[in-house]
Amino acid sequence: MDSKTTADSPLPAPQSPSQGGMDQGRIVSIPETGPCLDSVQLDRLEKAFRAWATESPRSDVQLSRRRILVIFLLIRYTGAKLNEILALDPLKRIDFNRQLVDLGNEDPQTQTEPRNVTISTALASELEQMLNDPSFRQFLEKQFNVDPGFVRRKFYERAQALGFPKKLGGPEMIRKARAVELMQRNMPMPAVQTMLGHSTMNLTSAYVSFSKDDIAQVTKLFIEREASRKTSARNSFFGKIKALQKGDIQTRVTLITAGGDTIEAVITNSSVERLSLKESRLIMAEVKAPLVIVYRGEKEPECSAENRFYGMIEQINAGRINTEYIVRIKDGTRLCALVSTQGAQWLGLGVGDPVWAAFSCFSVVLNVD
Repeated sequence: MDSKTTADSPLPAPQSPSQGGMDQGRIVSIPETGPCLDSVQLDRLEKAFRAWATESPRSDVQLSRRRILVIFLLIRYTGAKLNEILALDPLKRIDFNRQLVDLGNEDPQTQTEPRNVTISTALASELEQMLNDPSFRQFLEKQFNVDPGFVRRKFYERAQALGFPKKLGGPEMIRKARAVELMQRNMPMPAVQTMLGHSTMNLTSAYVSFSKDDIAQVTKLFIEREASRKTSARNSFFGKIKALQKGDIQTRVTLITAGGDTIEAVITNSSVERLSLKESRLIMAEVKAPLVIVYRGEKEPECSAENRFYGMIEQINAGRINTEYIVRIKDGTRLCALVSTQGAQWLGLGVGDPVWAAFSCFSVVLNVD
């Protein structure tokens, strides 16, 4: 890619009603996050912690450093606060079989709710292996038992060793970076809020209610996919099937995302049977970037594409042949559209411009796990 631009301004309200009856005037931007480490930097920091934890020849120092590594991994992948992790008994409150970390302490000052947070199968297996080591297990008999200031210093040191600003390596900033990372990868907002323990989440859309079990299932699916890196998080929607309209050869599938958006897909009847689709089942819909069409302006386009979303251009990656647009729609969800650079020049779009992103129901691929 030849250039890269970004912006974080709020979305303007469109002039026409949205697809599926949704009120596009409710579109909001992600809250101002300020600077934090991105996914690549978080991965670099994780590798630095892992190397640091094993490089000392002294066994007692290795045990101490391994403890800090476990604390980092838990904050990195659960988005928990430092005081929540330090209050955790790692030998009793991590369920390795169900891949759950029990953060059972309520924090009245920040309205953080007690919760079980899903981690990937790979991380659960790694933590189980470390905690089953007899010497490390004995070392953690008194739980983490470590001064928060000491933990922060070690976090700062690892960040500074990589050339990152000191403050971006603190536990609070790692939690913040994890939240931004999940939103940028299109994890549904209610799932992110639940994971972080926010008490202000709204799990009800205009059409369907997502229960706590639904959110837990969506979170587990997302975390496993993220860990395996089998699919791009962009242009992926987690939702619940609202209706199935069966025809002679194909079936129209209508699903509602956790953010309240409607997705229409048309697949063959045999695919419906093979995937065992039924109403209220959770499913993931995906669409490839070249199949997303971008329309300039606030007015809803008159086109045959069933799926139309109002948003704003957040990022432009311009190459010689193709140009990639990142469009942010409601609740911070990002859609990636790929057009020819010649077409991009004709559109004349810039960061912050209002647009509609649209794609056909025949472009949607449905996946179940």
